Amino acid sequence: MKKFTLILILAVSPLFSFAQQKLNKDEQKLIELIDKNYQETVALLEEVININSGSLNKEGVREVGRVFAREFEKIGFQTEWVEVPAEVNRAGHFVATRKGTKGKKLFLIGHIDTVFEKDMPFTPFTWLNDSTATGQGANDMKGGDVLVFASLKALHELGLLEDRTVTVYFMGDEESSGDNELSRRDFIERSKSHDIALGYETAQGFNTVTVARRGSSGWTLKTTGRQSHSSGVFRESVGYGAIYEAARILTEFREELAGEQYLTFNPGQIIGGSDISYDDITGRGEALGKTNIVAREAYLTGDLRFLGEEQKERTRAKMKEIVDRNLNQTDAEITFRDGIPSMSPREENYELAAVLNQVSLDMGLGEVKPGDPGSRGAADIAYVAEILPGLDGLGASGRGAHAPGETINMKQFPDLIKRNTILLYRLTR
Repeated sequence: MKKFTLILILAVSPLFSFAQQKLNKDEQKLIELIDKNYQETVALLEEVININSGSLNKEGVREVGRVFAREFEKIGFQTEWVEVPAEVNRAGHFVATRKGTKGKKLFLIGHIDTVFEKDMPFTPFTWLNDSTATGQGANDMKGGDVLVFASLKALHELGLLEDRTVTVYFMGDEESSGDNELSRRDFIERSKSHDIALGYETAQGFNTVTVARRGSSGWTLKTTGRQSHSSGVFRESVGYGAIYEAARILTEFREELAGEQYLTFNPGQIIGGSDISYDDITGRGEALGKTNIVAREAYLTGDLRFLGEEQKERTRAKMKEIVDRNLNQTDAEITFRDGIPSMSPREENYELAAVLNQVSLDMGLGEVKPGDPGSRGAADIAYVAEILPGLDGLGASGRGAHAPGETINMKQFPDLIKRNTILLYRLTR
C-alpha cells in the first residue's frame, strides 16, 4: 500500500504547468482541486468496484447507487432511486439533480451495472503496476461514473454549480436491460428538459471523442423442411430440408449485404435437426437428429448493427426478401426485435466536439478528433440522441471491457477528470 501512496502523488503531477496561461483563474483552481481530491477519488473508485453489481444482482446494483447517493448529497445534489416496473426484473436507476437558470442544462449519463454477475469469479480493485489497475467494471464503466462525480465535486467546492441545472443519470441495467421501452421511459422523459447529453462510456484515450454510435437490434430465423430419409435429399418430392435452407439464407445475407459501411449482422446461434427446443431466456437449446434424416427444423438467432433508422429498416427489408425465396419443400420466417437505437452523427455533436477539442488544446493535452461512427457500439446515450446533441466516450480509459482482467488506465485517469471538469465548466457558463 505504501508503494502506491507515492504513485498517487505522482499521478496527479499534471502536464498542465506550461498550459495554464490558457486557462482562466477558475479553471486553474479546478485543476488544483482535482489534484487535492484525487486520493479520495481513487478510494471511491475502489469502493464501488468492490461491490458486485452485475445487471441481475439487483441488491448489488442498489448498493452502488447508495454509495453514489451518499457522495452526491454531500455536494448539494438531490438524489433518488428510480424504480422500474416489476416485469422488467431489474434494480432500477440512480438519479442526482441540481436545478438552476444559468448556462446550458446538462444531462450526464452513466451506468452502475456490469456484465459480471454474482455467480462469476470476482475480481476486486487491484493495482497491477504504477499506471494500471484492474477490477470488474473498472472502465465499463465505474471509472466513468467516478469521473463524473469528481468533476462535479470540484465545481461544487468552488461554488460553480450554483444556479446551474445538472442531471446525473446512472442506469442500473445498461448491460442487460429487461425491457428497453419500460426501463428507459423515465430516462427519455427527463432528458427533454436539458440542452446537452454527455455520455461517460469508456474513453479511447485523449485524442478521440464519440459523436455517433451504431445501434443494435436482434433477429430470429426459423426454417422448416420435409422430414424424410436422407437418401432422397434434393429430389423434387423431398427437397432440401431446414438446415440447407438456413445455410442458403446465411450465405445470401453475406453475399448481398456484407461490406456496407457501418452495417454488420452476425448469426450468434444455430440449432437444427428433426426436433429442436430453444429457451429464449437462457439461450440454451437441444436438437434431436440423425445423419440419415433430412432436417425438419432449424433455429438461428443473431444481431444487426446499424447507423440510423434508414439503414436498419432497409437492411431488414432486404433480409426478409432473401428469407422469402425458399428452397424446394422448405419454408422460412424471420422476425426482428428492436434493441438500442443508434446515435446519429448530427452537426451539433461535431460542434460540441470542437468545444472539447479547444479545452484539450488549452490544457496541453493535444487535439481531439471525432471518432469513426462505426467504431463504437450501442449505448444509452442513443435513446436521447434525437432529442439532445451530445458526446460520448468521455469516461475512463482502459482495456478488456466485459472480460476477466478488465483494466483502467490510472495514468490517464486524473487528466481525463480534469479535462471533463473544464468542459463542464465552460458548457455551464
